[in-house]
Amino acid sequence: MSTIKNHVQLIGNVGQEPTITTLESGKKVARFSLATNEYYKDKKGEKQTDTNWHTVVAWGKTAEIVEKYVEKGKEVGVSGKLKTRSYTTEANEQRYVTEVVADEILLLGSKSDK
Repeated sequence: MSTIKNHVQLIGNVGQEPTITTLESGKKVARFSLATNEYYKDKKGEKQTDTNWHTVVAWGKTAEIVEKYVEKGKEVGVSGKLKTRSYTTEANEQRYVTEVVADEILLLGSKSDK
């Protein structure tokens, strides 16, 4: 039961080209935005789309997979956990960011989707 305490799974489309950073230690970190869509009908019966944007962070081997295979528009599945961090801006304002730290990336769609 402890494995589902902080676990998230998302399927969506990559919103922009991933940013890959190589740290001094040689370890890589990848960041990208992921759009997930929910569909519903409004009071008039018209189909509506609700899009949510998520920031995904991947480390190490998972970041290397992102670097090689993930690009803008690609449909991917992400499995990981939610992590919230805070930072202070130059204007001395406290900001909070919640990110999905990916343990696994699943490449979806057909092989010809390049």
